[in-house]
Amino acid sequence: MHYNIVLKEEADEELSKLSNRERLLVFKQLKKISTAPELGQKLGNKGGYDLSGCRKMYADRKKIRIVYTLKDEEIVIEIIAIGKRDEMQVYKDAAQRL
Repeated sequence: MHYNIVLKEEADEELSKLSNRERLLVFKQLKKISTAPELGQKLGNKGGYDLSGCRKMYADRKKIRIVYTLKDEEIVIEIIAIGKRDEMQVYKDAAQRL
């Protein structure tokens, strides 16, 4: 099964701010997610943010996190946030967008 990847507007903006090299690494991970979304690690309460139902995948040697949800009924994976872990910002952003 192949899932469609949909980026939230904010996640798309975060992606555009990455360097070309970082973007390529993120795209490689998005391709993996589209065919096997269960590969991402399940998130629960992360740094005080309730991200139940979300998963994360790393890119660029764990420097970048991709936070996403899987919507089986629509065969869609929604990318909620993309960014570095600095002070848990990527998780804070993801929690606000849920």
